[in-house]
Amino acid sequence: MSLKHAVLAALLEGEASGYDLAKLFDAAVANFWSATPQQLYRELERLAGEELISARVVVQERRPDKRMFTLTEAGLAELAAFTAEPPRPTAVRDDLLVKIQAVDAGDPAAARALVAARAEASRQKLARYERLRERLLDGRDEERYLREAERVGPYLTLMRGRAFEEENLRWCARVLAVLDERAAAAGAERR
Repeated sequence: MSLKHAVLAALLEGEASGYDLAKLFDAAVANFWSATPQQLYRELERLAGEELISARVVVQERRPDKRMFTLTEAGLAELAAFTAEPPRPTAVRDDLLVKIQAVDAGDPAAARALVAARAEASRQKLARYERLRERLLDGRDEERYLREAERVGPYLTLMRGRAFEEENLRWCARVLAVLDERAAAAGAERR
């Protein structure tokens, strides 16, 4: 997947400025794709050049003018073609896993701190995702939302992001337990 398709999919929500898209990426898309605001702005320019999105300038008083972007028919066609392609297999590239792989050569206490920090980051993401979930549901239960909502894609990707972070928490808890058990056993051996 490329940033191109993530931006096109985000614009399914409707017309947005680059700033709006950066906020959307941070809040709702970050569970499956990350991008800096600078990357988004560059991609918006590229997509406009390819005529997959259109841009219009909105004049504002006391503020700089802003550009608003929307999908074109060509952008919708590109997104439809992309959704029909088989996905590439997922590959995990996580430097924390490399550090845990090498924990026996390093400092287990430092590794423990890194895993604890990852667990805290996952808890924070889950809290953000829960706020987003409540906003999407808007008082409806999940089944009703999934039946009635105009678009279910954002909720389905949110479900995946939540499951990912929940699994991160389970893994972190297990790793912390193992590291603690090993530290206790090593301490007992030294006595």
